[in-house]
Amino acid sequence: MTERKKRSDTAINLTPLIDVVFLLLIFFMVSTSFTRETQIKLELPTADVEKMESKPESIEISVDREGRFFVNGNALANNQVETLKRALEPLVAENNSIPVIISADANAAYQSVVKALDATSQMGISNLQMATQKSQE
Repeated sequence: MTERKKRSDTAINLTPLIDVVFLLLIFFMVSTSFTRETQIKLELPTADVEKMESKPESIEISVDREGRFFVNGNALANNQVETLKRALEPLVAENNSIPVIISADANAAYQSVVKALDATSQMGISNLQMATQKSQE
């Protein structure tokens, strides 16, 4: 009498494979760096001048379309002259001849640009530059 062995059903267990795929997915999601643009969106006015290289020892005051001030990319609490002066004080504490570049949106209110000029004037800053972009002619 020969004994017959029952053949067991062979099946591939997909659970560990799915676990590995999910772990890989989580690993790539966690290790991927997503860049977020933090640059202030400004539409600069145009002028027919050559592009100047900005010096690393300069201060940039940006005025956006709504008239908000940014000093070296950092937003200020409000758009008052005194707030702008307080933000500039530590940057020009020892050196009033440091170049200050004012970048204003082409559609910004003229009053906002005048406030930035007024704040720099009251602090005794004399090295002012206005940022523009080359006209497309």
